[in-house]
Amino acid sequence: MCIRDRVKSKLHISALQIPLFWEAPTENRAYIDKHLQKIDSLTDFILLPEMFTSGFTMNPKVVAESMEGPSIKWMQSWASRLNAAIGGSLVIQEGAYFYNRFVVVTPSNEMIYYDKRHTFKLAGEHKAYRSGTSDGIFEYQGWKICLRICYDLRFPVWSSNIKKYDLLLYAANWPKPRIHAWDILLQARAIENLSYVVGVNRIGQDKKDHDYPGHTAIYDALGHCISEKSTSELETLFTAELDHLELQEHRKRFGFLEDLDNFDLY
Repeated sequence: MCIRDRVKSKLHISALQIPLFWEAPTENRAYIDKHLQKIDSLTDFILLPEMFTSGFTMNPKVVAESMEGPSIKWMQSWASRLNAAIGGSLVIQEGAYFYNRFVVVTPSNEMIYYDKRHTFKLAGEHKAYRSGTSDGIFEYQGWKICLRICYDLRFPVWSSNIKKYDLLLYAANWPKPRIHAWDILLQARAIENLSYVVGVNRIGQDKKDHDYPGHTAIYDALGHCISEKSTSELETLFTAELDHLELQEHRKRFGFLEDLDNFDLY
């Protein structure tokens, strides 16, 4: 899916770390509105957490929407208003099936989506949602971007950079007991794929009494954290500048991607 002609040398990306209201799409959209209204600097891409309209619910019938539903229309409105792409996962129904779907809407009203490949069996997600099969890779502003959701992070082969993406995005509801793994694996995905990586996680507590500590982070291709660590557990908007030329220089210098195993993933 190609939606641009030339590379934007520097891409500004913002990740919104917030608490979520349980199974309450209207309230969550209104809450996010308050943050988006405060964006006064230019950004190219706004990233929201996993299931940003509901929290990590295994009761999809209560919150499911169509691809023409109110949350998609809301995303379209904000993308146009801010002249930026906006993306995050939400519960989508198609026919008899429910999907944990990462949707991205661009200012030109292009829509890209990726259905979560690895459903989280520990929570019974595999019983409530159908797994996706697409690679989740698209182009925006000249950047090749790969979409992934939460539990996908634990499976490095699924994110192996065979198609030479530039930016890997994870939307998550990652709980506190396993947050150490989140920190390490995000950094590892950046290093092994010579790619920028952004992982956005929620904060707060859900109705199941699961605590979420945030730790939203942005890493460069060498695994250096380029987002502010001191606010990693607070409600905040993380923004960083990604440099495409610098990325290509790292790849040319090290050449690691030329030695990747050619897994047949798609």
